[in-house]
Amino acid sequence: MGTNPRYEILFEPVAIGPITAPNRFYQVPHASGMTNALPRVRAAFREAKAEGGWGVICTGACSIDPTSDDAPLPFATLWDGNDIRAHALMTEAVHRHGSLAGVELWHGGASVMNRASRLPPLSPSGIPWMATHVGFMGNLRPKSMDKADIRDVLRWQAEGARKARTAGFDIVYVYAGMGYLGYEFLLPEYNHRTDEYGGSIENRVRFVREMIEVTKDAVGKDCGVALRVSLEELRGRPGRNQPSEAHELIDLLADVPDLFDVKMDSSPTDCSASRFTGEGSHEPVIDFVKSLTKKPVVGVGRFTSPDAMVSQIKRGVLDLIGGARPSIADPFLPTKIREGREAEIRECIGCNICISSWHDGVPVRCTQNPTAGEEWRRGWHPERVERAARPEKILVVGGGPAGLECALTLGRRGHEVTLADDGRSFGGRLAFEKTLPGLSAWNRVVDYRLGRLNEMPNVSLFLESRLGVDEIVDLAPERVVLAPGARWTTMLYSSLEIPVGRLDGPNVFTPDDIAAGRLPQGPTLVFDFDNYYMGGVLTEHLAARGIAVSYVTPAGQASAWTIMTNELPLVHRALAARRIPITTLHVLKSFDGETATLAHLFTGEETHVPCRSVLIVGLRLPRDELAEAMNARADAIAAAGIRSVDRIGDALAPGAIVHAVHSGHKLAREIGTAALPYRRDTPIVDAAPLTEARVAAE
Repeated sequence: MGTNPRYEILFEPVAIGPITAPNRFYQVPHASGMTNALPRVRAAFREAKAEGGWGVICTGACSIDPTSDDAPLPFATLWDGNDIRAHALMTEAVHRHGSLAGVELWHGGASVMNRASRLPPLSPSGIPWMATHVGFMGNLRPKSMDKADIRDVLRWQAEGARKARTAGFDIVYVYAGMGYLGYEFLLPEYNHRTDEYGGSIENRVRFVREMIEVTKDAVGKDCGVALRVSLEELRGRPGRNQPSEAHELIDLLADVPDLFDVKMDSSPTDCSASRFTGEGSHEPVIDFVKSLTKKPVVGVGRFTSPDAMVSQIKRGVLDLIGGARPSIADPFLPTKIREGREAEIRECIGCNICISSWHDGVPVRCTQNPTAGEEWRRGWHPERVERAARPEKILVVGGGPAGLECALTLGRRGHEVTLADDGRSFGGRLAFEKTLPGLSAWNRVVDYRLGRLNEMPNVSLFLESRLGVDEIVDLAPERVVLAPGARWTTMLYSSLEIPVGRLDGPNVFTPDDIAAGRLPQGPTLVFDFDNYYMGGVLTEHLAARGIAVSYVTPAGQASAWTIMTNELPLVHRALAARRIPITTLHVLKSFDGETATLAHLFTGEETHVPCRSVLIVGLRLPRDELAEAMNARADAIAAAGIRSVDRIGDALAPGAIVHAVHSGHKLAREIGTAALPYRRDTPIVDAAPLTEARVAAE
């Protein structure tokens, strides 16, 4: 198959100053959790995207000086010769496939706490970012920058740019977005200065202009210089000579950088979850940029549809299609479009598990792509798996995310696979969850895998097939993989912050009851200590059906863990829009069918809430009946020639869908082999660390 003529425009080269991107697919800078401590993991992760056809591959935030220290959150550095060598692994890997390599030089300003360096953060006027996320909180406030500080930052940027060129980067960034230092000069809330760097928009832009200018001087004539800038807040502020201050900023800098990389101001809006925001959501904010500059413009919008990409280009919104999350979910997205294999795209589901990885300080994870972050550690390629030396007959019981991924990968390895599920459709938990508010895109996990499985002659799919030990023995596979999932329990939550006891009764529900179509009578109290999406989504689900509902959690916020996925503010807005009462820091003690008794988590003070039903969203436990039955009949299993019985996904250890998919993939890669631990990466230490970190590479 060849490229659909409608999509040929996506493969046109684009000039970025003195260099040329080979196509319009641009992996914008994004966090990966892979610092200079994991240089080989990082290089292989980025290389997969270059091999998959992305024309430009960029790093995440890369500090230019120890005054920009985001520890313990993962961030890259360009401070010394060892850093240069670490980044060179990535640029060399990207260049092997004909792609350009970009580096997002970064100074965090007042948004970092400098916990490791213990240097005062820098800010235009000493104004800190007072975060609500515990991971970003700190007690060290920034100092107000004087002229010497400004000169220092300009010098560090220039030295970082020279180091970047030494490392082999083709595009060097100036970062003026997402609350970091350049952005702080642009926004009056941060910038209270009365000198030439404050006041009017012309003055507030001055620092960013100077950053671009020193970068251009440092990199020479054969390197592109990009400006990454957040426009959401400025777009909402009227300008003096333009419709908004965002328009004025672009007009003032129209000819200065070689590329504009435009985005939103905060993570919840810049990379909003699909639960709340659709594809191309940035357009209303950034649609004007190309009208004010002749320089190329790149932007994002969780683009997975080539038609949406083409529309952005033809309508003059963007020149290059930016991808962060879609490039993680499918590093080979461009190649699949170029080869006319659009149906094979592993589309991002917008769950934002990738973002939670950075908050956790670990290499990136992806629900759709279990190989993300494992390219070097485990040698997993996103599109290729090693063929089995001896194909085997393998039965997979359970067609949820883990079972589907396991069957798919086993099939690709050449095994004869039978996938059986006792339901009417494949998908496991997603058969229900895809129907909940905002979660329809999550079913891409099922759609992608079923689409590929249905193409494989060595894979047989069976629904409404409940298998017990006798049926499995009769089938006599060589190996059995159990993936029946998990069930929700009615366990309560103690002051020790662990599940304890059970609350039973005719009007006590779990999410499994709702999935089975058994709805509670209102008023219903939802008690959520799962802390991820399910409690909040089910609360919305019941309210949408006219059931009076309230929400209670021992955490400090509704769906507290969603702060890791950028969803927390939007969860609270959604519940507020439905006027749902929220009670935090309380546990459910008892329920007698008419009244629920709550107790404050820390004080024990009790509150009585009238209600007719209780829905507990808390602990899940594996469905282990079949596994136990097979263990009990080990002799019969062995006599049938079954060589192994393995559990995967929620049946092994309940978790998010990302864990289930990874579990299924890992077993399928390793089954029948002597599995080895993943490789541990080490920092580059070929050169002794510089005692003066700010000396340029040259």
